[in-house]
Amino acid sequence: MWITPFEPRSAPEALAGAFPSPFDELGPHVLARQAAEAMQAEFRAGFIAPGIPTAMLDGPEGGKMFGVLVVQRPDGRLGFLRSFSGMLAGRWEVEGFVPPLFDREARDRVEPAGEAVVKALFARAEALRTSEELVSLRTAHEAQEARHTEERAALRARHEEKRRKRHALRAELTERAALHALDQESRGDKAEWRRLEAAQQEEHRALAPRKARLERRLRALERLRWIVCRALMKRIHDTYEVPNARGERRPLRTLFAPGEPPSGAADCAAPKLLAHAYTHGLRPLALAEFWWGTPPPSGGRASGAFYAACRDKCGPFLPFMLEGLSVAPPRAFSPPAVVAEDLAVVFEDAWVVVVDKPQGLLSIPGKDASVTDSVLARLRARYPRATGPLLVHRLDLDTSGLLVAALDPRTHADLQRQFTRREVHKRYVAWVEGLVRGDQGTIDFPMRVDLDDRPRQIHDPVHGKSAVTRWQVLERRGGRTRVAFFPLTGRTHQLRVHAAHPLGLGAPIVGDRLYGHPDDRLHLHAESLSFRHPETGQLVSFERPAPF
Repeated sequence: MWITPFEPRSAPEALAGAFPSPFDELGPHVLARQAAEAMQAEFRAGFIAPGIPTAMLDGPEGGKMFGVLVVQRPDGRLGFLRSFSGMLAGRWEVEGFVPPLFDREARDRVEPAGEAVVKALFARAEALRTSEELVSLRTAHEAQEARHTEERAALRARHEEKRRKRHALRAELTERAALHALDQESRGDKAEWRRLEAAQQEEHRALAPRKARLERRLRALERLRWIVCRALMKRIHDTYEVPNARGERRPLRTLFAPGEPPSGAADCAAPKLLAHAYTHGLRPLALAEFWWGTPPPSGGRASGAFYAACRDKCGPFLPFMLEGLSVAPPRAFSPPAVVAEDLAVVFEDAWVVVVDKPQGLLSIPGKDASVTDSVLARLRARYPRATGPLLVHRLDLDTSGLLVAALDPRTHADLQRQFTRREVHKRYVAWVEGLVRGDQGTIDFPMRVDLDDRPRQIHDPVHGKSAVTRWQVLERRGGRTRVAFFPLTGRTHQLRVHAAHPLGLGAPIVGDRLYGHPDDRLHLHAESLSFRHPETGQLVSFERPAPF
């Protein structure tokens, strides 16, 4: 039993209280936080476990989620358990960490042979995909398609030119013989087009069947590999048995029925910790999960930051594991119902209003009906005769700075066109964690919302939308960098993700509760805004210095 003795820095008053929910979004209980910080201090000293240096988490394979569970022994003493998600250094079991949830002997009877079959099918598919015959057929087909397209375009252009000339001649000629000759020429062009199509179809028939036959074989191999993988995953998931605090146990797959568990289900840190505690008669008191090392390719994780249990993998079965415990309801982040700071008006006339939004104030009303305060609500109250949507763009809740509103629909439409055409110039200023390399540059990678962890945004090269930001270093001081951002697109959380992600600055904005580490506030401010006034046509510029 791997348990680390633990002496809290202060007497925990909540020992008799409910177990904090693993899905709590506002950070771990003080007990779990202290245990996690003790574990993180060991990581900073250079090793995760004997023979496993912390530096490996900064390498190409990236970081990992770790977990701690503060427990109480039967004799009343406190300690904490450690775990990691998935495997660590290619191993399921590491000294000092709790073991995985599955039956190791049962998995060993299933996995090696199944993986060998999957690898063999993959090798066969790759051999066919890269075979000289299929590669040459695909290359020939692409060249053939390109040549056919060029031939059709050239003939179409020639026929169109001849048609225009015939049209002009018909307006001048009156003799039946001459007009008949033009008709004959037109029919000749149609016949020539049909001959080209027939010749191209003949060439296509000579090549396409051989290519199609090999591609059908390739798809069949890939389909077979998918079927074998799915069957193997079911057999692997059958080696997992999930316990709860009542002493009950259920097969993992039954907790996801009628669907199937996703890959990696029950390999997260939280379920490993709870299962080990139940197995050894330990009372769970508080749980924390944190990321350590470089972010995953999609981003959304910062080293040392705490995160709630994942909803996609742990959501379906963690509630069962918690049955038998008194569990506190999960807390969710919610904006303040009312923000005390005023909405400063920087500029106003009969058409346009520019305001300085304070940090913590919503741009528009959110889903929570109890939160009624927002920039839009305040503008509606201040300008009761204004019509149309008012706000032309938005700022994140945590971001402060300049916002522009239109007092009538025509002005609103004009300003929106300027935003769409990237004619509006915006400058943001931020403090980011660490010392940024280089002095200026452009960040360009696509983003989308994380469907399993809203409202976080992630990098997705396949399904993401274009996001482009120019940046320039303004100052370096005290282990932080002051940066100016010039967004060329307007994706949600664009600057925050571009700052934090390794493909960007690799330096989260100070105080970023989603992509970095919480602080007194998010140090991001919309400092400057320039656009063409819809009524006067003149360029107008506004600045509001950052309050940090």
